[in-house]
Amino acid sequence: MSCAGSAPDYDRIRQLNAIGIALSAQKDQTQLLELILSSARELTNADAGTLYSVEPDSKHLRFVMVQNDKLNIHLGGSGDPVGDRFPLIPLYLDNNLPNERMIVAWSVIHQRTARIADAYTEEGFDFSGTRAFDQTTGYRSQSFLTVPLCNHEGEVIAALQLLNKLDESGLTTQFNETDQELAESLASQAAIALTNRRLIDELRHLFDSFTQVIATAIDGKSSHTGAHCRRVPDATLLLAQAANQAEFPGLEGFAMTDEEMLELKTAAWLHDCGKVVTPPHVMEKAAKLQTLYDRIETLAARFEIHARDLKIAALEAEVEALKAGQNPPDNSLNADIAQVRDDLAFVRQCNTGGEFMADESIARIQALAQIRWTDLNGDTQPLITEEESDNLCIRKGTLNPEERQIMEDHMKHTLNMLEQLPFPRYLKRVPEYAGGHHERMDGRGYPRGLTREQMSIPARMMGIADVFEALTAHERPYKKPMPLSQALTIMGRMVEDNHLDPDLFALFVHRQVYLDYARQHLKPEQLDNPDINQLPGLHRSRFHQAGLAT
Repeated sequence: MSCAGSAPDYDRIRQLNAIGIALSAQKDQTQLLELILSSARELTNADAGTLYSVEPDSKHLRFVMVQNDKLNIHLGGSGDPVGDRFPLIPLYLDNNLPNERMIVAWSVIHQRTARIADAYTEEGFDFSGTRAFDQTTGYRSQSFLTVPLCNHEGEVIAALQLLNKLDESGLTTQFNETDQELAESLASQAAIALTNRRLIDELRHLFDSFTQVIATAIDGKSSHTGAHCRRVPDATLLLAQAANQAEFPGLEGFAMTDEEMLELKTAAWLHDCGKVVTPPHVMEKAAKLQTLYDRIETLAARFEIHARDLKIAALEAEVEALKAGQNPPDNSLNADIAQVRDDLAFVRQCNTGGEFMADESIARIQALAQIRWTDLNGDTQPLITEEESDNLCIRKGTLNPEERQIMEDHMKHTLNMLEQLPFPRYLKRVPEYAGGHHERMDGRGYPRGLTREQMSIPARMMGIADVFEALTAHERPYKKPMPLSQALTIMGRMVEDNHLDPDLFALFVHRQVYLDYARQHLKPEQLDNPDINQLPGLHRSRFHQAGLAT
């Protein structure tokens, strides 16, 4: 079709420029599509219009948006959803020949504008569907202007079809060459805006998927913490959503945009990325004596040898007495054997780890380490070596100080990795947020020893989410799944110990963020009914200090 003709008037050029600026500024895909169609209709004074998108298979067109002022139809965008009201339009027929009978298909296939004065008199195109629509609605479809939208690679990504240009009297007239020129100019700008929006969305989706792949790979290193990287983002975002514009005491004025939520979500997914360099035998240490394998059975073998030594010694004493013609001495062999069995059961229990190990249990392990047994060379060996004793005496969890330091170093690796990434502006704070979940409010955390005042609210949220997930996780081999009341009590004590933020903890409790999370991830038996008014730590929040708690 020819593009020659008189130049558009100045007002319409200014209008086109304004539309171009609006198109480039629009970030929402749906609103962008609606702006394209409504602007094209406004520029050409079209009574109706349809926007189509090319399906991923490049063989069909889909109705995305339909507008018709006379019939008061507004489908798609801010109107009613298009859904499946209209069938897909095939670009190719069953015999794989181009579908050149339908005007929009012809325009897309040939990447050319089609301008029709009157659909009822036009030859060469099939307007039977149009006539059927008119017969049903009483509408009279007359003039058409169909423009393909091509991306930077010359591929058609959408099509714009305008219907029934209205003159100053409101009567239907045909689209002229100026209308076509304006529509084609708008289509070019719209295609750029759509392509940019699509590329941005695809890049964001790619990066979001990449962060989740990394987190999934980290989780895959350990069957015991295997859901941690997937659950912490859920807890973090639930807390952020509760705090967003809530005007909660201590969090006044806090608000997050959608981009800032995405930034926090990304940080939550990547908060443990440094664990990719943590040795598996440390991450996977399910028992205190575990290295490449759990050495408890090695100890059990020594206990068995020790029991047999006791039995052999008792039998030898009995034989010597009989040789001397004396009565066998009274012995406590059965009691001694029973004690060895009890000691071994105690060691097995200690090996599983836990939240607390009493001083008397440590003293008993150290006493057992003083017992000796004799090997084949006649040399005496400790029943429990010094290194084994040190591990069995770990007071909390299963990691000894050296292994705990290795685990804590994952935060250094996390920061080193994230700070090397050239994050775009809207993700600049990912390293800060991800690197703060092991900091403490009193500055005694790691890796940087930041205080509460030195940390942003989202970074402090990460600490709450990380602790809560760890306490309530049901895959940890050294502890039973913790009910909500116990987890919140421990977190309250951590608030009192200046570990967690008091205001965020109060929000977490009083807005029942913990319950929203629990319904998604915890086992039914963990969902007890905590008495929130009796939880420690809440008195330190400004919510309680203001007398707002019930």
